[in-house]
Amino acid sequence: MTRIALVMHEPLGAAFAACARHVLGTEPALAVFDIAPDAEPQAEAARMLDWIRGHEDARDPVLVLCDLYGATPFNIATEALRQAAALGLAGHLLTGTNACMVLKALTDQQEDPETFSEKVRQGALRGIVNADQACQPTCD
Repeated sequence: MTRIALVMHEPLGAAFAACARHVLGTEPALAVFDIAPDAEPQAEAARMLDWIRGHEDARDPVLVLCDLYGATPFNIATEALRQAAALGLAGHLLTGTNACMVLKALTDQQEDPETFSEKVRQGALRGIVNADQACQPTCD
């Protein structure tokens, strides 16, 4: 089963986890790495790698959801996943995370990590709707 981590600017990861808890009514099965403005990137990457390796079955693939492509949390996740890959551990990284993505990841587990990652990405896109165009005349 794929393990899920949120690696985001503080406090966004915790907020997504709280939202998932509210919507699903249970504690979400995910790790939150909220990156503070003064965080040390190498230390955070090491902490994340410890999480990847520290699971009872570290061979389970990991899906990492980040907020912004190219930002510090993304760079931390990229480094941790690079180090994990060197150890033979699988990981996927998606950016631009929204609530639909988080909920899709938590409710639609897949055996194949590539298929799972793509379904989560597609879930994010389906959650983006121009409500002005979607409303019927009764939406007033």
